[in-house]
Amino acid sequence: MTECEEMSSRLTKLGVNLYHNATSAGLVTERLHLIVAFLLSAGLPAVAAPCQFEAQGEGRVAAITDARSVRFDDGREVRLTGIEATATTRQALTSLLVGRDVILRGTDDTPDRYGRQGALLFIGESDIPVQSMLLAQGDALVSAEISDKDCSAALMSSEAEARRQKKGSWADPSAIKNAESPDDILAGIGRFMVVEGKVLSVRQAGAMTYLNFGRNWTHGFAVTISKRNLPAFESAGISLKSLENRRIRVRGWVEGTTGPRIDVRLLGQVELLGANEPTGVRP
Repeated sequence: MTECEEMSSRLTKLGVNLYHNATSAGLVTERLHLIVAFLLSAGLPAVAAPCQFEAQGEGRVAAITDARSVRFDDGREVRLTGIEATATTRQALTSLLVGRDVILRGTDDTPDRYGRQGALLFIGESDIPVQSMLLAQGDALVSAEISDKDCSAALMSSEAEARRQKKGSWADPSAIKNAESPDDILAGIGRFMVVEGKVLSVRQAGAMTYLNFGRNWTHGFAVTISKRNLPAFESAGISLKSLENRRIRVRGWVEGTTGPRIDVRLLGQVELLGANEPTGVRP
């Protein structure tokens, strides 16, 4: 990493911390201006912040309707994209957003079946999404639904920082499930989970590929990937067969009856881990 990149990285982390320490939207903006001024005085080149998609509206948050949805004072409802909730997400959103003016950014403003617009939220004129702030404090999990490479990497980086520091939900040793303990994973059926383990075999059956983490295919944990989702892995240069004997981290909704399963539909749901890498550390 160059000196310039290292400084930019430190300032990005500083910006997230300033958001959490600020007591008003005005103070947040003021502190960000100081960061920008420092960048200019240090002679560092301007770097476009990730997740700066087209603005899709704005509003004032009146209430938090569920763990990742807000209602504006004009009645509109917005779902925060890019994250899944933890036990502390709703309280964190309440402290962070109620009464604040926010800008919505995204690539698609089509409402979901509940009439909510999906978007990344930005407080005032900030360039750090609320989602990154939640992730950096361990108050949310990355959902992997953001397809933009730079934005997805930024969200993953925020989560990884909280994981390294054991913040929020990451303070719980069981936050990351062990693929060798399928019963623990199956106990969370219907929940969004993060699982780590070594892929023992890769098998194809019909239009489905199975990444098996146990010798007993019926009861062991497995990841399923449909044939229609293979092009995303191929485009990224990843052969599923090459994952045999590799340690990976996978995230998604737990399904199954006898053996737990996570169905992978998005490339970002799977992360390769180093052979000697400590559990839960890799960005």
